[in-house]
Amino acid sequence: MKKFKQILAIITIVLLAGLYIATLVLAIIGNEHTNGWFMACIFATIVVPIIMWVIQWLYKMVKKKASENPVQPEEEANDEQR
Repeated sequence: MKKFKQILAIITIVLLAGLYIATLVLAIIGNEHTNGWFMACIFATIVVPIIMWVIQWLYKMVKKKASENPVQPEEEANDEQR
């Protein structure tokens, strides 16, 4: 789970940093789409972390359901028979 969280965190950082850099470059250049990019950055700053949290939560729920009905490993089955 820790590795999965780290991967999601890196993806989030890359997405947000890319948006911020694009907005900065467009603002410096003076593009007419700068306001739209700025609004997209504000939206993404709020929504992307929430989406990543939901993905982590769903992943945890799926793993939890899978662990409720596990297949017993050979060693544990042998220990219970003794």
